[in-house]
Amino acid sequence: MVNTTPINFVTPEPAAPSAQYIPDRGDDGSTVVALSFSGGGTRAAAFAHGVLLELDSFTVDEHPYRRTLLDNVRSVAGTSGGAVAAAYLGYRGKEGYKDFREKFLYKDAESYMVTRALPGAVVKAALAGGVNDRNSFARWLDDNLFEQATFSAFRKPDRPLVWITASDIYNNTPFLFTQDTFAALCSDLDRLKISEAVGASAAVPIAFAPIILRTPRTDCKYSRPAWLQKAIDAENPSVRLQAYARALDSYQSDGKLEYVRLLDGALTDNLGITGLTLERAKAVEPYLPLSPRQAVRMHNFLFIVTDAGRYVAPEWGESQTPPHIGKILAAASQTAISSATRSGFDAVDLALEQWQEKLVRYRCSLSRDQVRKLRGTLAGWNCRGVTVTTEHVSFRDADPGLFARLNKIQTRLKLPRAEVDLVIEAGRQAIRNNPNIQKVAQETRKDAHIFDTAELPLVAQE
Repeated sequence: MVNTTPINFVTPEPAAPSAQYIPDRGDDGSTVVALSFSGGGTRAAAFAHGVLLELDSFTVDEHPYRRTLLDNVRSVAGTSGGAVAAAYLGYRGKEGYKDFREKFLYKDAESYMVTRALPGAVVKAALAGGVNDRNSFARWLDDNLFEQATFSAFRKPDRPLVWITASDIYNNTPFLFTQDTFAALCSDLDRLKISEAVGASAAVPIAFAPIILRTPRTDCKYSRPAWLQKAIDAENPSVRLQAYARALDSYQSDGKLEYVRLLDGALTDNLGITGLTLERAKAVEPYLPLSPRQAVRMHNFLFIVTDAGRYVAPEWGESQTPPHIGKILAAASQTAISSATRSGFDAVDLALEQWQEKLVRYRCSLSRDQVRKLRGTLAGWNCRGVTVTTEHVSFRDADPGLFARLNKIQTRLKLPRAEVDLVIEAGRQAIRNNPNIQKVAQETRKDAHIFDTAELPLVAQE
């Protein structure tokens, strides 16, 4: 019998809103890195882990202690398999994430799942909502990886902001596990187990039954955030932001909606880019989601989007014979996800290009005294010296000889060790082979010394 117990904890008191700014660790702040990990089961998690290991190999400062490019990661997002890696970095931090290979990638995360059954039993379970429920993968994560930890474990000063994405199949929108979302549900996000959120993000239809959340049936004194009201009322809004705002509003206002059902985040956002995209869409200040201090001290904002998707040409492409309905459905699903993935990346790339223009205008509007107060020094200051870039890294960015082998690796939660190691190496190579990431690392090393030098003349501002 499918477990339909809601995963959220409804509270009588209003929840705190989401943080206005992404974390600022108080270092020189010259480079801010955001990460987003795609779906794709253990294959995606292994690719993300390789990316983290390689970023951790770039030393950007030695004083007063060794820092790597991974120290500059301020936010990490993930969908499905990528959500496992994102959540583990948020849970364990830079000093603890390295055992992810042994703790998850080499393990059998399908051991609590029904993966084989008589055809009739599978059909019956699928018709009832799904073959597995929250007592399968989510429980395995809780027992073996996240140790019953809740979202409160993310609230540490040295941890990045974590965005985990699932899909709200009532509103047909992404579902972000954020305080704003849970405030609309009159629920306490800090009490939610990390494993439950990751399990919802990875709940592939049919293989998993939808994960359930309870909408509030009593008044918790909820007040719409200003951005949500503005998005609903806007005449020419961001379509994505307005859809998300209406989804959150439905949790309070839709009398027919007592339960929200979540499935695989890949259905609405296979790259895990919704978190950062929405933060920019709802921003009322040019520097958000950065603080004014971060926006003025920053030289590079680097958004790395990992894509562990694969493409296997259908075998029926050479035949006139109609393919089996199962193959048609699989191809239709893959086509929809691939198309949405390309469109999503193009949209976030454009949004961040526009953000760079707004950052430049904001920085150049500041007086010398304002710059000195926010930045601590005028040394090397150039109001136009800020770059926002998005880097999409995939299997094609690894060494060419690996692509054919990588493309054959299945989307599962259990893989042979040799395949895990191959995908980790591909993630490392994809970062190593990216010239812009190399450039940002070099500039970060140079920028690390600026705040230790005497003040220099300002670079001319137009």
